Amino acid sequence: MTALARIRMLQRVLRDKYGIVGEVAARYLEAGARVRVMHPTRLGPIHVLVYKDGGRLAIEVFAESKPVPKEVVRNLVEKAKLVQAKPILVLYGDGPKLSDEVYSMCKELGVKIRRVRAR
Repeated sequence: MTALARIRMLQRVLRDKYGIVGEVAARYLEAGARVRVMHPTRLGPIHVLVYKDGGRLAIEVFAESKPVPKEVVRNLVEKAKLVQAKPILVLYGDGPKLSDEVYSMCKELGVKIRRVRAR
């Protein structure tokens, strides 16, 4: 099996098993990273833990069609500290909204924000 065929197969498995979280993980896998989905911590699972270029990224996927609560950002930061990773908040689709207050909180705490369009 070629490397690309293996990546495509793993992407399909991630999408089928984990849905939206698997879709985000599949995109990082395609970019050449190693991923762990639903990595357990004492504060709850990290949706996607990415290993790339000697660093770690803790990714929380928010896909609900409502404003992002502050608590989601706080939990993401705490989980990322536990595994010594950089926190990233992924807003999946057009539904999630980010208020000015939550946006400034993300900037203050060092949380990167990414928007992923639904396929």
